[in-house]
Amino acid sequence: MKILVKSGRVIDPANKIDEKLDILIVDGKIAELAANIDAGDCEVINAAGLLVTPGLVDIHVHLRDPGQEYKEDIISGTRAAAAGGVTSIACMPNTSPVNDNLAVTKYIISKAREQGSANVFPIGCVTKGMKGEILSEMGELQEGGCVGFSDDGLPIKDGEMMRRALEYAATFDAPIFTHAEDLSLVAGGAMNEGSVSTELGLKGIPWVAEDAATAREIMLAEFTGGRLHVCHVSTKGSVELVRQAKARGVRVTCEATPHHFMLTDEAVRGYNTNAKMNPPLRSQVDVDAVRAGLADGTIDAIATDHAPHHRDEKNVEFAIAMNGIIGLETLLPLSLKLVGEKVLSLTQAIALTTCRPADILGIDRGTLSVGAVADIVLINPNKEWTVKAEELQSKSKNSPWIGATMKGLAVKTLLAGKVVHSRD
Repeated sequence: MKILVKSGRVIDPANKIDEKLDILIVDGKIAELAANIDAGDCEVINAAGLLVTPGLVDIHVHLRDPGQEYKEDIISGTRAAAAGGVTSIACMPNTSPVNDNLAVTKYIISKAREQGSANVFPIGCVTKGMKGEILSEMGELQEGGCVGFSDDGLPIKDGEMMRRALEYAATFDAPIFTHAEDLSLVAGGAMNEGSVSTELGLKGIPWVAEDAATAREIMLAEFTGGRLHVCHVSTKGSVELVRQAKARGVRVTCEATPHHFMLTDEAVRGYNTNAKMNPPLRSQVDVDAVRAGLADGTIDAIATDHAPHHRDEKNVEFAIAMNGIIGLETLLPLSLKLVGEKVLSLTQAIALTTCRPADILGIDRGTLSVGAVADIVLINPNKEWTVKAEELQSKSKNSPWIGATMKGLAVKTLLAGKVVHSRD
């Protein structure tokens, strides 16, 4: 089967391409990139006036499957991904049961392959049951398809356990994804500690809870030589710690979420539970530092931390509401907003959502190289649209951007050359 994507502005940061080209797809793979390819007997997709990029790669997603399918499942989650131009996602292991064994890993991979609209790469647990007591069989999980390891929102309290995890994973060059947080400093906090938390009468979480944990994890990575990935950095201090570690040659990468570079703790006013997440929304100083980290390359990827919750889990008192928001369908326009605000170049924004996260995972995605799998998204960067709960593909609707106007839209998403999402 042949498909020709015609006359788009092709942007592929991995190959330093930014020009008007055609892309020929044969049997699900990219066969040729050139100007004015003869269509012949190909199916033609007109991309004139559109950006054509590798399918986006989101390395921090919660699919809730198995066990919490009332919030999200692999089918709905990957459909939401495709609607947002995301063709590859790494799913966190805090399912029920958790992904600490091959049976769960194989279930996720099999269901995604058979029924999904995006590639799904599982993240396995660091410890059995995510209890922080016994290391999981990471080598076995890696052979079964896991691309990294994390206990997700449960920081590994024991330093010796974290050391051994980094050493174990280093034997097959897999990253440990850490939720950097000193729980003893959180102590029941519900939002960022500052003037807003004081005004609202909510217990705050200080920035030092993140910074102290980030510092420990970086030192352990430096000591062991293991690969560390710091999830959702949200503080000025954490960004600077990663920046300094990279300068020393520590094998550390990190990610930032759109909500941490677009929103501050002011969004919590009115006790808005769709502004409750962990780590919490921080101050403007922190937001500016995260943006600077994205611009100078300290931060390696933009990831959503897509965290679906049923409305009944959010429509409660702020202090007891579940943490997290959905983000797959707003990742693209919020990343492009950084381009409009001149924080990033267009090439930087595409790299942060394609080849750079793919490199962290070690997957063969995020590029339009000849011979690569044809995961492609066609983007109208100027299209304005309103985020409407009833139009979102995710089962859950817990987004702080419901009702907001976005600019930039995935109009067609191809997975291995097959159209999995299309809108006029």
